[in-house]
Amino acid sequence: ERRDAARDGDYLLGIKRLRRLYCNVGIGFHIQVLPDGRIDGIHSENRYSLLEISPVERGVVSIFGVRSGLFVAMNSKGKLYGSTHFNDECKFKEILLPNNYNAYESRIYPGMYIALSKNGRTKKGNKVSPTMTVTHFLPRI
Repeated sequence: ERRDAARDGDYLLGIKRLRRLYCNVGIGFHIQVLPDGRIDGIHSENRYSLLEISPVERGVVSIFGVRSGLFVAMNSKGKLYGSTHFNDECKFKEILLPNNYNAYESRIYPGMYIALSKNGRTKKGNKVSPTMTVTHFLPRI
């Protein structure tokens, strides 16, 4: 309960969190945002996997690749891409799951989630659900 309260407090204070998002599928992957706009998973941490997670409204965040300078975005077909400009496709509902992982659901395309395959490639957001571990991410410092 206290952790949930702290998360609410983070939103209210507008705190930006520097994190890596870890998905425990396959050999385990961190999301990385590459300078050419591609998004995928990398097993070892690197400069492209450092992300800034910022609240944009209650329960909704933006995810920004610090090194690439691009926002994580999802289009209407569920494809992830790096966007140079912040827009509605860059907003994700941050959902705390019972296993203490987070799921990230597109704000404007409900039912579409950020997901990585067991090979570290992104999966289309409309092909997955929050019950699938491919959508479960652990924010790591």
